[in-house]
Amino acid sequence: MEVGKLKEDLEGEKAVLVGVIEQNQSEEEAIEHIEELAFLARTAGAIAQKKFLQKLQMPNPKTYLGSGKISEVKEYVLKNNIDMVIFDDDLSPSQLRNIERLFEIKILDRSNLILDIFASRAQTAHARTQVELAQYQYLLPRLTRMWTHLDKQKGGIGMRGPGERQIETDRRIIKQRISFLKGKLKEIDKQKKVQRGNRGQLVRVALVGYTNVGKSTIMNALSKSEVFAENKLFATLDTTVRKVVIDNLPFLLTDTVGFIRKLPHQLVESFKSTLDEVRESDLIVHVVDISHPSFEEHYQVVNETLAEIDKSDKPTIVVFNKIDAYQHVPQEEGDLSPKTKENYTLEEMKNQWMTKMDNNKCVFISAENKTNFEELKHLLYEEVKTIFQVRYPYNNFLY
Repeated sequence: MEVGKLKEDLEGEKAVLVGVIEQNQSEEEAIEHIEELAFLARTAGAIAQKKFLQKLQMPNPKTYLGSGKISEVKEYVLKNNIDMVIFDDDLSPSQLRNIERLFEIKILDRSNLILDIFASRAQTAHARTQVELAQYQYLLPRLTRMWTHLDKQKGGIGMRGPGERQIETDRRIIKQRISFLKGKLKEIDKQKKVQRGNRGQLVRVALVGYTNVGKSTIMNALSKSEVFAENKLFATLDTTVRKVVIDNLPFLLTDTVGFIRKLPHQLVESFKSTLDEVRESDLIVHVVDISHPSFEEHYQVVNETLAEIDKSDKPTIVVFNKIDAYQHVPQEEGDLSPKTKENYTLEEMKNQWMTKMDNNKCVFISAENKTNFEELKHLLYEEVKTIFQVRYPYNNFLY
């Protein structure tokens, strides 16, 4: 199957995107995943020229795709002077070697692409150390590939960071570097822990959510600060903490890195200290982009990741953002088939989710337009006040 051809651009490396529709996966789900891969590629600066999908029980252990489809992709790559092929799943070292021999151009998998985006977005020493550690952990089992192929490849997407600088290293040196970076992160973690302890006993609120749902925009609106916000995946890497006051009640608001499906294990491991901000929070604000067709899956991905990093049952507010961009497809008159989620109006969607939420702890807003923002602030105030009253019962008269 061939999925769409995207408009050509004059800048950026030209890429072809490749995915597999496995037996336990619907075609719609696979298309959604490869569309997200296209967004990742665009965030990294690549131009996706074409997307290929193939139905397989499981990816081919040698070349990911079947022989006929991989030949079709190669033919397109040669005819259109493509710079790289990006695969929607992690490739094993042997798959990478086989595919690179076949194409003789740059081959990236999903983890490599995400790591590259993180490397380009890391601003602080802490974030750069975390990303570098994740890169080395990714590269270690792929050293054979690095030895035999990187000397033929030019720079660009997927080649940032330690990759091109470590061609002549061996396993022992890379393991030493990993050990050094882990030690460095432990020291940074200690400093971060002291910083968190020095913040006093203010209630801590953590903004979490799938990447690109508008967390930084909400942070800016609530704290009246200028946290970097952009319509790209992983616009925010470094944890940002701001003091917010609503009706004379102060609390700390933390903006965290966005989650994503198939997040590389190396990144989860190396960003543990960033995720400590979630662990140590008193209240979680889970932001969801309700205008996205797969917002329910994104909601589930974040909940599953939160369950992995924090086993405690924290109070949670769910904020459905971007209601200004929400669109529904009216069901045709006389159509008796069951409604799909695309057929629901925003009001119907609200009623559905309000009944699902614990004590109606959800709000529908547009952070961009400040729609229903007072409702969000009121809900935040009530939740923070409840936590404060439990922690400081003798100060209840203040609020």
